[in-house]
Amino acid sequence: MRKKMVAGNWKMHGNLVENKQLLDAIVTGLNGLYKVNFFVCVPYPYLPSVQSILQNTNIAWGAQNLSQFERGAYTGEISASMLNDFECRYVIVGHSERRSLFGEDSQIVAEKYQAAQRAGITPILCVGESLEQREAGTTEQVIEEQLATVIKLAGVESLAKAIVAYEPVWAIGTGRTASPEQAQDVHSFIREGIAKQNVNIAKSLTILYGGSVKASNASALFDMSDIDGGLIGGASLVANDFVAICRALHQ
Repeated sequence: MRKKMVAGNWKMHGNLVENKQLLDAIVTGLNGLYKVNFFVCVPYPYLPSVQSILQNTNIAWGAQNLSQFERGAYTGEISASMLNDFECRYVIVGHSERRSLFGEDSQIVAEKYQAAQRAGITPILCVGESLEQREAGTTEQVIEEQLATVIKLAGVESLAKAIVAYEPVWAIGTGRTASPEQAQDVHSFIREGIAKQNVNIAKSLTILYGGSVKASNASALFDMSDIDGGLIGGASLVANDFVAICRALHQ
């Protein structure tokens, strides 16, 4: 059975005071809800305080990135074992902003995915196309390549311990959102492609949608048969909005 999940990606936002206010409100709003897995991926410096606040709640925490290397002379990098020190259960890899702004290609993303799994951390593998690629009709080819590179390195069986997040790059932070039908088409393509290699893994794989999910459109997106939840950006920084999105999936 596929797990239902909502993940918040704070990106480069927050401070100690604001984070506590946000998390206190989210914990209250989601108290008693256990049919869905909730978690937040936060900037590295706030992992200790987030861990302290969220321990013994129904909300987990994770990071937004990690190094593909375990240790060494890599100034400014963070390894999977360091994330384990703060009991991170999840880490985002391959977010479109890492690919486009920081030059992470699919091979680097695959190596980070594998590094997370070696440390027992669940990677959230982001895939998605740009507006130009969608308009050129190459959405499926782009996503197939992004997935194939990971599968070539780590094996299709590795997806049994991973989450995939489809994020149309043209819908991130733009206010534009793929229609529920557009999102479903890509989620279905992802699942069917994996089923060609392993039917059981495809059936159990959690695939999240990320791309300007809001309280107003969450229910329609989550009603789609292959959408198992959301990777939430801006709305995860507003407690009422994030709680409403989580409750839409829980219902």
